[in-house]
Amino acid sequence: MLKRTHMCGALRASDSGNEATLCGWVNTYRDQGKGLVFIDLRDRSGITQIVFDQEDVPAEMMELSRTLRRESVIAVSGPVRMRDGGNNPKMETGDIELVGSKLEILNITENPPILPDEHEAQKIDEEVRLRHRYIDLRRPRMQSILGLRSDVARYTRNFFSGNGFLEVETPLLIRSTPEGARDFIVPSRMYPGQWYALPQSPQLFKQILMVSGCDRYMQICKCLRDEDPRADRQAEFTQIDLEMSFVDQDDVMDIMSEYAVGLFKEFKDIDLGTIPRMAYDEAMNRYGSDRPDLRFDLTIEDVSGIAPATGFKVFTEALAKDDGVIKAMRIPGGAEKLTRKLLDGYGEYAKTWRTGGLPFVKYTGNGDNGGFETGVAKFLAPVADELISTLGLETGDVVLFTADTRSIANTAMGHVRLKVADDLGLIDPEAWAPLWVVDFPMFDWDEEGKRYVSLHHPFSAPLEADVAKLDDDPAGCLSACYDLVINGSEVGGGSIRIHQPAVQAKVFGLIGLSDEEAREKFGFLLEALRFGAPPHGGIAFGLDRLVMLLHGTDNIRDVIAFPKTQHGSDLMCEAPGPVDEAQLTDLGLRVEVQDQTD
Repeated sequence: MLKRTHMCGALRASDSGNEATLCGWVNTYRDQGKGLVFIDLRDRSGITQIVFDQEDVPAEMMELSRTLRRESVIAVSGPVRMRDGGNNPKMETGDIELVGSKLEILNITENPPILPDEHEAQKIDEEVRLRHRYIDLRRPRMQSILGLRSDVARYTRNFFSGNGFLEVETPLLIRSTPEGARDFIVPSRMYPGQWYALPQSPQLFKQILMVSGCDRYMQICKCLRDEDPRADRQAEFTQIDLEMSFVDQDDVMDIMSEYAVGLFKEFKDIDLGTIPRMAYDEAMNRYGSDRPDLRFDLTIEDVSGIAPATGFKVFTEALAKDDGVIKAMRIPGGAEKLTRKLLDGYGEYAKTWRTGGLPFVKYTGNGDNGGFETGVAKFLAPVADELISTLGLETGDVVLFTADTRSIANTAMGHVRLKVADDLGLIDPEAWAPLWVVDFPMFDWDEEGKRYVSLHHPFSAPLEADVAKLDDDPAGCLSACYDLVINGSEVGGGSIRIHQPAVQAKVFGLIGLSDEEAREKFGFLLEALRFGAPPHGGIAFGLDRLVMLLHGTDNIRDVIAFPKTQHGSDLMCEAPGPVDEAQLTDLGLRVEVQDQTD
């Protein structure tokens, strides 16, 4: 085989007159019919134009060049020269071409089911591209994403190594400790009837590493959760995982802020600046989300104190509920921009988040009902001045209301907020809005199970000032948890961990685990905490999410070389698939397929 001397994207005008050998895939083929054949040769670095000229090569070489087809694999050698017809500014190698004097066909392709064209990829069903991923990945965009992912991983390792972290691998075959998402489980051949689980995270092992004196640990690791995939989530994903000893939450957030700011400066040339912090309660009450998108200014206001005077039945019934509230959102200039169809559509959309609807009104600044028109205008006359002042209304604004329990009202309005911003083009695609969300509640109350559940996970420590609340006010206890949010996407989350056995036992009790159940599921951690566990905390950043943000895609499957579909299958290798009877016999297993029609 001809020995490659350059990548296809490497040659420049300074190489003119030199000999070069390129290897790659035929990207395009053009037979000019005048003794000239042109091809564009592609590899992951770029494209170079190759010309075969019958005046410069033997007749058999010209005949061989005319057998080339798109996506065939070749090696070609010859001199580099400046293009006769002028440069191609769309190509980095557009000043030059390689004159083919030697050609070796390494592999003739069959007629490919798809072609790695960027404009064609938009027309091809994603499942077809995933089935033929080895061709789809040849696209320059996909090669660019793979290169970016590799560079981000390299930057990450260098950053944390430079800050004293040890890279330690944690096991993939572990004990099942089902908390939250479902585990993927693996049967053991050597221990019949026993099972391993694949890790949802290295959580327990990185805490054990802190007890072991490693002080600072990091790992770029695979995590697996048996849950339904979606556009920004996969059952198999990669996270940047770390843990630190003798720290508080400020220490963890400070080093991760430095990492995030440096990362975006390196790969986007963007200065994220000092990353602000916001309490969970404020995020939920003002933005309806614990991962608020701050690239636009729409905020949600509590008007519960004003609402009773309206006499509006929807409002008064909501306020009669436990923790019932009335929330309002001002949309500047909405009277002109939002049609009745859109406004009614927001009401229907809000219902999908369990609220009853979305009353609305337009503010005209004059006329009856205190200057309000349409919708619930007639109910607002008694509170017009207060509402105008509270929301800072100006002529032409629209106000949306929701009335329900605080949790439902906040969540519904938060989703509507994003939809309104999208419809009105309020989100600047070039803007970046990072945020630390802190002071999360320790627990949610599970009404069905009649017990508390951990909002993050049961190893998160309460704030020092709130430790006593574990005894007398668990619902009011705040945790030392922190999430980094960028443009409304949760990039990562972590917490200071519980390092005292008594506190950990108390938390397990509050979430309904008996002492026996706690020992059964987490015995090795509980034992380790009894033998000199230092204060410690950590965080995990989603590598896939970071690359999505840096590259500008909203589909997580774009940034993973071999992703699963929305239904959790790998179409290329046809996984999951059956195993033969002998394998099942070795494992002591028998498969019974349930009738799906029952």
